[in-house]
This record gives sequence, C-alpha cells and structure tokens, in this order.
Amino acid sequence: MLLASGILGATVMPHVIYLHSALTQRRVVGKNDEERRKIFRFELVDVVIAMAIAGTINASMLIMAAALFNANGLTGVADIDQAFDQLGTLVGDHSAILFGVALLASGFSSSSVGTMSGQVIMQGFINRQIPLFLRRLITMAPALIVLAIGVNPSRSLVISQVILSFGIPFALIPLLIFCRNRSIMGALVNRGLTTAVATMVVALIVSLNVFLIYQTFFG
Repeated sequence: MLLASGILGATVMPHVIYLHSALTQRRVVGKNDEERRKIFRFELVDVVIAMAIAGTINASMLIMAAALFNANGLTGVADIDQAFDQLGTLVGDHSAILFGVALLASGFSSSSVGTMSGQVIMQGFINRQIPLFLRRLITMAPALIVLAIGVNPSRSLVISQVILSFGIPFALIPLLIFCRNRSIMGALVNRGLTTAVATMVVALIVSLNVFLIYQTFFG
C-alpha cells in the first residue's frame, strides 16, 4: 500500500497541476467558445502525452526490477545503491551508468518543477514572491538534510512520494469543484458523466490515503 501510494504521488504530482495551469493559462487566449474548445483539445493531448510518459517510466522501472532482480532471486534489492550494483553485475556497467544518469536527470527535473511550483502557489495564494536563490535553497534543503543526517535515501524517496500522494486531493477537489461550475468554465464546463467519474477517482485516492494512515498508526 505504501509503494502504491508512492507510485501514485510520483505520477500525479499535485503541485504540477498548479504549475501546468499557470504555464498554460496565458499561452493562447481564445476569443470565443470555439477557439477555447480547440485550445482545450490541444491541452488535453498535452496532458495525456505527459501522463503517458510518466506512467511508462514508472512501469518500466517495475518491469525492470521484476525481470532482473526478482527473476534472479534477488528479492532483497530495496536501495538505489544496491540496484546500481546489481545492474552492473547482471547487465553491465553501461546500464548501471545510464541508471545513475537517469536518476540525476530526474532529480534536476523534480527540483526545478518544485521550485517553479512553489513560486506559482505562493504568488497565487499569499501574493508573495521569494527571491530565486532562496526558493532554490528551500527546495533543496530537505534532500540535503536527509543526506547530512544519514537517513536511507531510498526510503526517504518513497516517503516523499507518499507525501505527494497525500497532497493530490488538495489539488483535485478544488479542480473538480471549479470544472463543474458553469459560471467559471463557461462552455468548457464538465459534463455530468465526467464529473461523476472524476468524483469516484477523487474518492478512491482519498480512501487510499485514509487507509494508509489507518494502516500506519493502527494496522
């Protein structure tokens, strides 16, 4: 359940919902309903492609772990450094290096997205703008603290994604409320079926989070 929540948080990052809205709301402004529908269709393709890529990457890591480690009886590989060593042993040093480079690129990407999301959220909710250097320092501080005190980085990575999963309802519930409101959305308001399906998805995510909290403290 913990890993499932982590995968959910890593794929559907709640702060990116705010960031994507901020980046696209002034990209092209439709003059009428037909233009807005056309822009919406392009945005839909944009989001589907992005989510498909994120889902494929997460699925690829699971498949790789099952095909290489589990199939060879290495069921105890739970840390990034162990995965790196075993990749080099089972496949070759080049695969291990590519794995390390991919993790580094992922770290840079998530750090930049987190920094920009924080800026957008602070500007939108509290009308404050923190200097760029300080924003980057705040974004990097948790990771540096984890490394400094010697906490297991792999476990910390999973927990950080679970925390992101807990943040998803705080982005999806307002989104659901706004998108069913015709006075806000106009011609792009969600249909009843879309709202019903979205409500079930949100309820499922909230239930997953509540169950994980219950399992952690009382299970």
